[in-house]
Formats: sequence, C-alpha cells, structure tokens
Amino acid sequence: MKYYIIAGEASGDLHGSNLIKAIKEKDKSAQIRCWGGDLMQSAGGDLAKHYKDMAFMGFLEVLKNIPTIFKNIHFCKTDIEAFAPDKIIFIDFSGFNLRIAKWAKTKGFQTNYYISPQIWASREGRIKKIKRDIDHMYVILPFEKEFYEKKHGYPVQFVGHPLIDAIDNTPIPDEIEFRKKNHLDLEKPVVALLPGSRKQEVQKMLAIMLSVRKNFPEYQFVIAGAPSLPDDFYASFVEDSNVGFVSNQTYPLLRYAHAALVTSGTATLETALFHVPQVVCYKGNWISYQIAKRIITLDFISLVNLIMDREVVKELIQNDLTSENLKNELSKILEGERRAQILSDYKTLQNKLGGKGASQKAAELLVKNA
Repeated sequence: MKYYIIAGEASGDLHGSNLIKAIKEKDKSAQIRCWGGDLMQSAGGDLAKHYKDMAFMGFLEVLKNIPTIFKNIHFCKTDIEAFAPDKIIFIDFSGFNLRIAKWAKTKGFQTNYYISPQIWASREGRIKKIKRDIDHMYVILPFEKEFYEKKHGYPVQFVGHPLIDAIDNTPIPDEIEFRKKNHLDLEKPVVALLPGSRKQEVQKMLAIMLSVRKNFPEYQFVIAGAPSLPDDFYASFVEDSNVGFVSNQTYPLLRYAHAALVTSGTATLETALFHVPQVVCYKGNWISYQIAKRIITLDFISLVNLIMDREVVKELIQNDLTSENLKNELSKILEGERRAQILSDYKTLQNKLGGKGASQKAAELLVKNA
C-alpha cells in the first residue's frame, strides 16, 4: 500500500521515523511519502517537505508567515493527489493537519491521526472536525481515550507512548566517552538545558536558564542543541567555561544529567523517562501568551503533571520565570526530599504510559484498518 505521512516538528519526525520502520515491517510493499525531517527520510520515507520550512512559533509568528503557510497547504494537496496514497497519516501538527484532513476526506482518502491534537487543552470544539474528517485516531496518552470516548462518543485506540520506544532504541555511549567527545568536564555533575527547537524560543529561554549558572559553580550547565538549528547559532551562549554544548545528542545528555531546566513540551516527558529531576520553564511573546491564557483550559502545561493530574515538577510560567525563582527551584531538585519525591513519582508516571511497542501497535492498526 501507499502511505502519505505528515509531521511538522522535530518530535513528529522522531515518532514518524519509528512508525515508518514499523509499517515497513508489517507491509513489505509499503511506499511512503512524507513531510517530516532527516529521521523519517533515513527510515525510508520519500521526503516531500522538511519540517524546518514549517516551524513557526506563537500566534504572531504564524500571522507573519501566513503566505508561506498557504503555499505549503496548496503544495501538500497537489502532492497528495499526485502520489495517490491508500492512507494518509497525520502526526500532531494540528493547525496544518486538520486543514489537510478536511480536504482529504472530501477527496475520498482514508484519514488516520497518530498522536492526537491536544483538543483537551484548548479549542475543544475541534472535536467536530475530528469526528467529521478523521476515520481512525490513535492516541498516546492514557487520559485521551476516556476524553474522546466517554466525553465525546468518538472511538479511539490507545497505543501507548512512542517516546518509550524511542528512548529504548537510542544507543547511548559510555559516559566518559560522551564527555570527552563533547569537551565536557569529566567530573562536574551536569545540569542539562533543553531550551526548545525554534530560534525565537531558544534565544529567550537560554538567556534566563543561563542566568543562574554562577550560583552553581560546582555544576556544569550543558545546552542540548536542536537538530533544527545550526551549531553556530549557539556559539554566543557557550563562551563561559562552565557552559557546555552538545549537538543533536539530547538523549545521551539526559542519561548522564543530574538535573534539568526544560522548556515545556515533549521534552518534559523525555526528561522524566530518563529519571532526571527538572524545572519546567516557559515564557512566550506577551501577546501570544495573553491569547493562549484565554483559550487553554488546563491546570498544568507539562506532560508530566498533566498525566499525573497533579504537580510533580515545578512549572515556572511567564512572569514567574525569573532568575531568582529558577535558582530557588533548581536548588530544591539537586538533592534532598524534593528530588527523591520526583524520582519516585516518575516511576508511577512510566507505568501509566502503557509500556513499549506504541509504533508497532499503531502500524499494525494502520495496515489492518480498511
């Protein structure tokens, strides 16, 4: 069969790559064309568009890039018709994907969604579009099944979280080898900095994250470089001798980190699955934040706290994200009771996520579903 997969961010590229591998195992004749990144291409997908050309952050940034977004939508529709897939698979990236799904449904294509739009967080009314335009939904968070089926009467399949497989399948080098390769101090414990993957976001978050480093001279602060940004973009942030940098090696960094400062998003869950105590940070454009605050209905922004339905890790959001607050919260997780409690809660979190095999389960359902 022919599959057309659309992912628009680095995390979607990761999960899309594992899904492509699983589909190819179950459908030996599979032909796959995709929107994604280097990982999906390496897994065997024929890359139509790279996510680097589509990563716009916040409401203002989206508005400024509307012409580009509409060009991408037009190209996507044309490319789908030319490829004529048996099945279209959407991965997250809801603003773009739900537009394509509406069109695809009217054209008679089978529509599948892997990694649900977060309508439980904001704009819940999008459930009408999903019911109308999506034939099959595969969810990765345990509370999503109840949300869709009990609250909205829309059947979905819970396949587990693909991050568990992604982490399990990633080779991790020896710690000394890792430190030497990246010119890190061989003895100082590491505080990992995960500032996001978009340029505007990274610049803003690193400035505040690095502002506390002088309060912790016995630790080495190490920035996780995103694959979507060139290494030289980070040069100005690593001039201090106590600041390290690793490029596209977030998982090895987390494996050997003692603690982490993490921008909200998928990275908060990745950090938890590596059992690294963390402080979650977020500060957006003022106008974008004011809009988001009015449409997001959640008590928390981190996946860790959302899944556990209580505060496991501290979230410093917008005006609360100050150097003083960050210094105080980081101090609490470096040692002592707060650190021990977080590590205990992480074990409970992992049990809630459904174990290994999310990509295989999703691929099996995708190949089977008519």
